[in-house]
Amino acid sequence: MTKKEIAKFIDHTLLKSNATHADIKKLCDEALKYSFASVCVNPYYVKVCKEYLKDSPVKVATVVGFPLGATSMKTKIFEAREAFEDGADEIDMVINIGALLEGNVDYVYEEIKNIVDIARGYKNKIVKVIIETSELSDQQKIEACKIVMAAGADFVKTSTGFSKSGAKYEDILLMRKVVGDKIKIKASGGIRTYEDALKMIEAGASRIGTSSGIAIVSED
Repeated sequence: MTKKEIAKFIDHTLLKSNATHADIKKLCDEALKYSFASVCVNPYYVKVCKEYLKDSPVKVATVVGFPLGATSMKTKIFEAREAFEDGADEIDMVINIGALLEGNVDYVYEEIKNIVDIARGYKNKIVKVIIETSELSDQQKIEACKIVMAAGADFVKTSTGFSKSGAKYEDILLMRKVVGDKIKIKASGGIRTYEDALKMIEAGASRIGTSSGIAIVSED
């Protein structure tokens, strides 16, 4: 896979708290230049990105319940609805990790399903669900993937990039084994080189979340 081809897998990401409008405009310019799949930004910048990218194929993604996943279900539902109203094409939501760890799978399912239902009320909107693999055992990862599938989301995603570690090759293999071709996988967190990205794609990832997109597609 060439670097030009791999660019189509990349969500060009800037989720730092100190990001400014100038930083976001630069992110969009870079996404246009390198033909990345999307820009992924905090909700405050969705409208800005949508306006700037309106005549391009680059999608606008944002986050819900980020980065801890511990906001209330009502808050996440509000965030999702507002994001879509502001023009987001895709949202990356964080599950309630504590609820999963204590076995409250019905809550985790309901939370995801509510947001998926909101997305289906719009045209061509995508829901990616972050399960934060670094916090889970393999069995919990399997259970999380099954919940995400049952709730009808489009992607299951490894990580926020704000926890103990990010995407791991072995986790992508495990997730692919669970979800098959029913939903897609996004690998995120710690992916900084072309080799890193290619390895995740070969394991089964359909999207790569990274703030190192330019390095990945430009390195010699």
